[in-house]
Amino acid sequence: MASPVIVQQTGAITAIAASKAGQPELPSWYHNLRAHPDTTIQLGPESRQVRARVATDAEHARLWPGFVALFPAFDLYQRAIGSRPIPVLILDPR
Repeated sequence: MASPVIVQQTGAITAIAASKAGQPELPSWYHNLRAHPDTTIQLGPESRQVRARVATDAEHARLWPGFVALFPAFDLYQRAIGSRPIPVLILDPR
């Protein structure tokens, strides 16, 4: 099952944010990737084998402004959920 998400590519890092539009619960795909981190992503015509992991605090701090720049509503989503940061997942090649 495909789940369209906003992808941020910064250098060699491919990342996605588990925002669920500011809802209090995380998206189902986030839980699925935590349980089964090896997956395949589709970026345009390219298919990639990746392993998902939660970004470290430092990675999150570095990547989050890029998500807001790509899609300003991420800032609204973060404010809607309060102090819990919206998780960022790094998709490492495998």
